[in-house]
Amino acid sequence: MRKTPVVVLILALFALLPAPASAAELPGGKANFVVALGSFKLGKDNWVRLGDYQFSGATGKVTARTYLWWQRDPVARQGTGTTPDGTCSTSSLTPGQTKVRGCQVLTAGGFTSGPTEPKTGDYKIEDGLVKITWDVGQAWSEQWAVTTSADTKLVRLDLRFNTLATAGYAYGSNTPLSTRRQMASVRSFPGTLQMDVRGWDHGALTTRDDEPYDIGLYRTCTTTSWCLTYLHPEATYACRTGCVPGNTDFSVQNYIVRVSNNDRRDTHWQWCSCLTKARNGTDEGCYSRNSHVRPMLQILDDDARFRGWVGVEASFNPVMPESGDLRDGDMLSAFRVSDFR
Repeated sequence: MRKTPVVVLILALFALLPAPASAAELPGGKANFVVALGSFKLGKDNWVRLGDYQFSGATGKVTARTYLWWQRDPVARQGTGTTPDGTCSTSSLTPGQTKVRGCQVLTAGGFTSGPTEPKTGDYKIEDGLVKITWDVGQAWSEQWAVTTSADTKLVRLDLRFNTLATAGYAYGSNTPLSTRRQMASVRSFPGTLQMDVRGWDHGALTTRDDEPYDIGLYRTCTTTSWCLTYLHPEATYACRTGCVPGNTDFSVQNYIVRVSNNDRRDTHWQWCSCLTKARNGTDEGCYSRNSHVRPMLQILDDDARFRGWVGVEASFNPVMPESGDLRDGDMLSAFRVSDFR
């Protein structure tokens, strides 16, 4: 049938339209991922990143929003504004207490504000790998293997390659990144959580796997309900070596606090009780020096159930030693705490 001039004109106009963006499948069918990355090498130029990746199957694009902590630009710890109430903390300095001290919880500098590193990239899924190329000012790509949980509600990405990072963990679902679980739900998690860590600590590379993480040991707080606390009764040998001679309190203070009610941010603060006591016998009560600060993002499955965290440690040494390099005292790591590993 002969085409009329009008039909020919319409077909010509369609030919001039831009081609649609190429579609891509979602990694394991999931769009929203929480991600922890780290670059750990011998030397003192290590960094950690924590944030989220959002994949778009319609466009084949991925958007990242991350925080960066780098030994090149160390930042001080900052307060979260949360001090756990008296139901889960105490102001007493007496050894043998079962509650943590009533101290304002600290986190890594900048974590109480928004992510500082937005970026976009292209991705494709090929040979069972999610392959990402970031649109930034340097060559940066990464590849992750995709594993789906038995109930298909959660996807784990296992790092296979990254131009810049040496370690990483990522988990995703279709639950919005603005959704979180409150601390009562976190503490009542019915599964078994374990922790894997890759990092750099006082000049040495560190690896720890399969560490039990019993969230049920933590106390819930009545009025500060967004806080969990746990006083571990016996410190590790590493804590004992830093104590003032004659100290008998070898407990470890642990706090987990919600950083925002509008996203997945939590933070873990940890320090050895004995380190607050000076050699002159005075005790500052709340440790103000080289404590462990670990920003974390909740892992949620498709049913918005809590399944753990990905996180990083970004603890920069604030104490100027009498000799040596200040960065020798830094502690950095990327880790996951999850029942799906």
